[in-house]
Amino acid sequence: QLDISSQVKFLGYVPQHQLPTMIRNAIAFVFPSLWEGFGIPVLEAMACGTPVITANLSSLPEVAGDAAILINPYNPEEITAAMAAVATDSQMRSHLRMAGLARASEFSWQKTGQATVDILSHIAKGIGNRE
Repeated sequence: QLDISSQVKFLGYVPQHQLPTMIRNAIAFVFPSLWEGFGIPVLEAMACGTPVITANLSSLPEVAGDAAILINPYNPEEITAAMAAVATDSQMRSHLRMAGLARASEFSWQKTGQATVDILSHIAKGIGNRE
């Protein structure tokens, strides 16, 4: 319909185990999501060392920090300009790659688990003090 099949590969379903390699080999990870509860795909792409272009909505700016290009997902021209910039500017790609790796390293399941334990422990102590 858009006549872009010579420029874009439409892959359909990709098995989960193949995604890290595909993301690692991409020029950019473009994620113009309109709503995310947290935005794990953004962190996964950053952890793969892939520059990220993502929406300036929902939780994504907080998750991405200064390590991604934030775009208006309702603006195709803005998305296109960000993609072109990343594709043609090797210094930008390198900066986003390094910033993304640093940002992703701030998050881990171990840190999340420990923070949850700490919160629950704090709550339990508060309940214990009332008795």
